Amino acid sequence: MSNIWNLAHPWLRDLVAYEPGKPIEDVARELGLEPSQIIKLASNENPLGPSPKALEAMHATLERSHFYPDGGGFYLREAIAEKMELKRENVILGCGSNEIIEFIGHAFLKPGDEIVTSHHAFVVYKLMAKLFGATTVEVPDPGFAHDLEAMADAITSKTREVFIANPNNPTGTLVSQEEIDRFMKRVPEHVVVVFDEAYHEFLDNPPDTLKFIREGRNVVVLRTFSKIQGLANLRIGYGLAKPDLIEALQKTRQPFNANGIAQAGALAGLKDEEHQLKTRQITHEGRAVMQSAFKQMGLQFVPSYANFVLVKVGDGKAVFQQLMRQGIIVRDMTAYGLPEWIRVSVGTAPQNERFLTALQDCVTQPA
Repeated sequence: MSNIWNLAHPWLRDLVAYEPGKPIEDVARELGLEPSQIIKLASNENPLGPSPKALEAMHATLERSHFYPDGGGFYLREAIAEKMELKRENVILGCGSNEIIEFIGHAFLKPGDEIVTSHHAFVVYKLMAKLFGATTVEVPDPGFAHDLEAMADAITSKTREVFIANPNNPTGTLVSQEEIDRFMKRVPEHVVVVFDEAYHEFLDNPPDTLKFIREGRNVVVLRTFSKIQGLANLRIGYGLAKPDLIEALQKTRQPFNANGIAQAGALAGLKDEEHQLKTRQITHEGRAVMQSAFKQMGLQFVPSYANFVLVKVGDGKAVFQQLMRQGIIVRDMTAYGLPEWIRVSVGTAPQNERFLTALQDCVTQPA
């Protein structure tokens, strides 16, 4: 029998699949716990859940589950464009913003090409590059923040894409408007710059990257309904770019990639400013409580602009497992080359308190 790797693309052999945060159901099954006993602070989800208006819209759409969705996502794209002061032709929908990263790879990457990322950036950028046989150039990130000057220095004739996550996952750091503007002045025309802004809505004064789209630059801005909107289970996100770039990405998209229930929930949630404001408030308050507690415990952490905090706990995997045995799921950062760290999402006040109490025991009485 022939070896499948004689047929498959050779660069796929060493590709390591993305490992998401551990689901509540898995932990309940493995530890014999009730799901209601478990809190998940691993995947930067919204602890308040979806907007009530989004839930109402999704329930209504369930009655139409036997019909295919609007493949062009007309109403959701119109609403996004209106909110961003762009046009529908500037918007593409994805099965999460992750899928749009794949669209960009389909459109612009081939074996031998390069992408540029920051060292501790979202691992999916590297995985997607590998999928298309491209090489990832990882630029050191002093202080766990993107060094945009060094990233500009790393661009060569082989570079096709640069990814800037702002705020960055998993570090929570933010690059300023001034840094972005200086960087963009140095980017050549053959490079597509991708600003991944999954946590944009948590910022009080976010940098303006949409201006580069209005200027006609080769820029894609990624946003998602998974975080502040609380629709992670539906996998719905979007990309913003100039019309001809969106047109190229649309050609890489499968029909009906954004399901109708997701579109309905996203459209209703987009308009629910009250739910977004409430989520932002509990996030800011909870993050401040966490960071203050880390200081009191003498733990190093990276001050965050997102709905999570990266904290150094000694043996990240051991602490992750200790917390999990108590029904608290966080994220072990070994896959990011940070074995001494965990990432914890901001939850409700009771969830944060339970986590901090358990963490105190972990760091004072290590396994």
